[in-house]
Amino acid sequence: MAREKRAAFRDEDYWGRPVPGFGNPRARVLVVGLAPAAHGANRTGRMFTGDRSGDWLYRALHRAGFASQPVSSRRGDGLRLEDCFVTAAVRCAPPANRPTPAERDACASWLEEELDLLSDVRVVVALGGFAWAQVLRILGGRGVAIPTPRPAFGHGAQVAPDGGPALLASYHPSQQNTFTGKLTEEMFDTVWARARELAGR
Repeated sequence: MAREKRAAFRDEDYWGRPVPGFGNPRARVLVVGLAPAAHGANRTGRMFTGDRSGDWLYRALHRAGFASQPVSSRRGDGLRLEDCFVTAAVRCAPPANRPTPAERDACASWLEEELDLLSDVRVVVALGGFAWAQVLRILGGRGVAIPTPRPAFGHGAQVAPDGGPALLASYHPSQQNTFTGKLTEEMFDTVWARARELAGR
């Protein structure tokens, strides 16, 4: 995907490798997205950085007190996350932004390792149905008691499984959702206020 550059970035060197998570290692809030955007994180090398989804996410995190600034344009821009860590279910930009089950499964170990290392996490915010399903799949595989039937994704949905962190859902801040009004800033802010509450901030 790094070979197919957008005209505005044609003179830039794209990251073009698996994108690591980013944030505070003592975070109580873990944010899980879908995958690096082809001309966002795949270009800049930092999750939700350099694209419009990231603009929405970091503005909201800043308003909620989780980010030091509302802008995430590139690595080294001074952004710091407070009590928050941002990652994704898939680590490389998938074709047409649609990861296959094989890509999902190949990247699962990255998210599992982050869950092991981020031992203070109390709440996971899943951005979109793909992330929601993957987090439930991983938690269930780790012996966390997931309610039956498995909770359905929906904006504002919440699960408090026995033996694991609370799981909170939000529509993904993609242009498909924000341009159409399916996700508004007020709706997004409500999720982060709830995350703060669940995290005990």
